[in-house]
Amino acid sequence: MIDPESKILTREFVAFLRSEFQLDWRGIHGSPHWTRVRHNGLVLAKRNGAKVHVVELFAFLHDVRREHDGRDRLHGERSAKLACELNGRFFALSPADLQLLEMACREHSHGHTQAAVTVQTCWDADRLDLGRVGIRPAADRMCTDEARDPLVMGAAYERSLAGWG
Repeated sequence: MIDPESKILTREFVAFLRSEFQLDWRGIHGSPHWTRVRHNGLVLAKRNGAKVHVVELFAFLHDVRREHDGRDRLHGERSAKLACELNGRFFALSPADLQLLEMACREHSHGHTQAAVTVQTCWDADRLDLGRVGIRPAADRMCTDEARDPLVMGAAYERSLAGWG
């Protein structure tokens, strides 16, 4: 799961996240999902210039504070708070980048589409993985042109169905 090319997703950081995660590590909101969200985000960021380090952190933090797999309305808020607590310990974001990560985590399940491109990329990366819960992602729910690309959407959907990650 850890990419040796990533300077942020260290073995220690992922081990910490695993120790904090209360749900099934291999479940619908666990590590396979995080890995696919990261992959989706990197694909999009390469095309639209989103901040890769924020996208990577979002992928591994956005669901880490879930208390259950159902409608957990405050999990994004809890994940945003954790991101602030971990800044300086496992990663070092500038205040501006931390603000992007906080917003991406806090608002990711609210259906918004308007934000800075890095935040939009985070939200799209997560939405592109909805196939894992039986939902085919819809282009009109995506924030970025890159995520609305039928080839990107199709590949992400197939990955989500296959459980890749």
